[in-house]
Order: sequence, then structure tokens, then C-alpha cells
Amino acid sequence: MFKGLLLELDGKKTTARLTELQEDQLPNGEVTVAVEYSTLNYKDCLAITGRSPVVRSWPMVPGIDFAGTVLESASDQFKAGDKVVLNGWGVGETRWGGLAQKARVPASFLIRLPDVLSPRDAMAIGTAGYTAMLAVQALERNGVQPDAGEILVTGANGGVGSFAIAILAKRGYRVVASTGRPEEAERLKALGAGEVIDRRTLSEPGKPLQKERWVGAVDCVGSHTLVNVCASTKYGGIVTACGLAQGMDFPASVAPFILRGVTLIGVDSVMLPAPKRQAAWDALAKEVALDTISSIARDISLEEVESTAHELLEGKVKGRVVVALS
Repeated sequence: MFKGLLLELDGKKTTARLTELQEDQLPNGEVTVAVEYSTLNYKDCLAITGRSPVVRSWPMVPGIDFAGTVLESASDQFKAGDKVVLNGWGVGETRWGGLAQKARVPASFLIRLPDVLSPRDAMAIGTAGYTAMLAVQALERNGVQPDAGEILVTGANGGVGSFAIAILAKRGYRVVASTGRPEEAERLKALGAGEVIDRRTLSEPGKPLQKERWVGAVDCVGSHTLVNVCASTKYGGIVTACGLAQGMDFPASVAPFILRGVTLIGVDSVMLPAPKRQAAWDALAKEVALDTISSIARDISLEEVESTAHELLEGKVKGRVVVALS
């Protein structure tokens, strides 16, 4: 028996309950993991509260990422005792995820945890930090250099935004952070932001082309914010899109793309091939200081997950939420 959070569908209503689960309830897979830490991400909160149809198989253990120790393995890729991390691959959506004390998954879903990171460190970084690194790598891969100009990060107080600021600043970029919580400006500057702006300057409908400012951007918000980011990006600039906190819509004009040569790049952290995942995690292990991780994340228990999910969707949570399961 082990403890987990189980989502069930009662008519059209999602219910969440903390319960004891049996190991034979776990899905098929070559590797069984003792989950030590998971996290609470935006997608997890949508699933737990039922505000969006994230879950596509019932009943479901939510949790799109986890880190822990291999208990049993039928794959030669891993052995008992290995420290591993998982992000994405549909866990918490189509198969049981990380908000339980055990998980069973295909070996191809896992990567080795870099030695310098503990499972708690890995989940303090989590899908948010991993996604932020992918966005920064996309900017660099497309030629955005630190001396080229300002980089905008939207949704700066969230997990992806916070890590994006820290990673960009470490690499020498000048970062402008957009947030709806100006009272957090000092925290964002401590992470490395050179300037903090109010999200209202970007969140309302705007002109198809606006004054050029950014050479690159990491957008965690979507909707009108992403449209305005593209409209105010400099000629030849790069915008990476990795979130939808404002919405999935993109009510845009083609003007920035055909008149300024702006490039919009989607960043997917869910189905990314293992070699690119490992490269991102290895970079995170080298670049993200442990004190930065501590300043961005806080721990909660499994018992606190449901109430915290509501708070996160209401915009009351800053940074990362780590769920301790061991």
C-alpha cells in the first residue's frame, strides 16, 4: 500500500481524494519508482480542480513530473537505486503521475538525475525550470546574443518565468520582467531582472505593430500578451512561447512576422526526445545555483495539494511548489 492523490469523475465533476493505493493498480511499465518529490504545476491545478479537461483517463493520479529512486527495473537502462527524473509524457493526463508515493512508467520516459542535484532540487526546478531552459536554449540556438539587447520574460513571478530570469541573467542577458504583482519587484531583481514592468502594459488588445524594444522574449502567458510581445519585438527578433496563463488564443496580425521578420518558436517540454531532455537537465545542474532554487521553491505535503491548487489558479502562489512524498 502507498499513499496518493486520486482524481475521479462524478458525472461531470472532478473529485480529488487522498487515499491508499495498491501496487497492482499502477499502470504497465518497465520501471517502478519510489517517488520522493513531485510538484504542483499549472496543468496539475487545472486537472485537480476540474477547471479544464486535462485528464483523459479515469481514475487518475495527477502530477506531470516527479523525481525519486528506482525500486525495480525490467530495462537495462536503469537499475534499482538509480536516481531519476520525469517530466511530461502525458503522466497526470493519460497515465498515473507523480502525486503518489510510487509510479510505474516506461524506461523511455525517464532520464538520469545529474549527480549534483537531489530529487528535491530536481522538483524545485521541475517542469518549470526545465521548460525555461528549453526556451533560453531556443533563443541562443537562433542567434540571440547577450549583447544584442533586452530580453522580455512575461509571467515573471511564475515558476517558468522565475527560472528564465535566473538563467538568462546568469548567461549575461539584460532581462525585463513583466508581472501582475509589482510588490514582488525586489524578488525578481534579486533573481537577475534589470527592470520590472506591469503586465497591464501588455495584456490588453494593442496595435499590430508597436515600438520595437525586445530582441527576444520568453512568453509564459499567451493570448493578447503574446500578441503584444511579438508586435513590440525588434526586427529579426525571436519570441519563444511556452505558456497560456492568460489564454490559449492568439488574436494576432501577421505584421510582425512579414514586416519585421520576427520568429515565434513554440517550446514543448512534454514529448521532447530524451537526448535533448538530458542536455537541458545537465545545463540546469551546471547553471542554477542551489540558493536560487531555494528562493524560488517552497515545500508542501500531499495533504495540502488540493487547497494549494485553488490558490495557484487564483494567482496567490509565487514561484514553485514542491510536494514532499517520502
